[in-house]
Amino acid sequence: MSTSKTWLVTGGSRGIGRAVVENATARGDRVAVFARKPATEQWTHPERVVEIPTDISDASSLGLAVDTVFETFGSLDVVVNAAGVHRGGRIGDVSRTHWDEVLATNLTGAFELARSVVPRLNEGASIINVGAVVGFRGFPGDVAYGAAKAGLNGLTQVLAVELAPRGIRVNLVIPGVVDTDMTSALAGRARDRLIAAIPMGRTGLAEEIAQVIVGVTDSTYMTGSIVATDGGLMSSFSSRS
Repeated sequence: MSTSKTWLVTGGSRGIGRAVVENATARGDRVAVFARKPATEQWTHPERVVEIPTDISDASSLGLAVDTVFETFGSLDVVVNAAGVHRGGRIGDVSRTHWDEVLATNLTGAFELARSVVPRLNEGASIINVGAVVGFRGFPGDVAYGAAKAGLNGLTQVLAVELAPRGIRVNLVIPGVVDTDMTSALAGRARDRLIAAIPMGRTGLAEEIAQVIVGVTDSTYMTGSIVATDGGLMSSFSSRS
């Protein structure tokens, strides 16, 4: 009897999402990848990956993409919400357009995806939401992103309670500063100051976050948990409060 799983990873064409896809397929699992743009590098196991162009901020597009997943695989065991958009700006500077864009992708997209997949998830399935330290600790200039990620934590907690009777687990993994396309714009003194606040003294790798996500997926008694994988960044900010 096969023990392989079927995965859905949003934002799976790059960064943390891509690392999750590579980790899952290396185990022999099959993965549907939702992303606005296709992957720019060849997959290690392309026969186990199905890329479905999807804008998760568009509910109708998302619904059609989810239908395609079930038509292709027939079932779904793991959902990873790794898609994210970042737009910086303090409260007096961030535009309403950027605010709406960040909330639509980072929070509302996760909500709509859950509504679409939950009725069809296998018993014992796992949902992993990818949060951010800024959802728990204030960073000036991150009002939209911080609000979205804080909301994602709330969504995780409620879903964990609602879905536990079906054996569906919902957890939140919190990366710190990870070397991805999203963080590539952070440079110079701003980057140096942030790294200086990380007790481990370095940024993380997407592969390191992916390992934790896969581990949380395999943890059959874990739900509603907040799993920081940030080199100690959250602890560092706590100690300064």
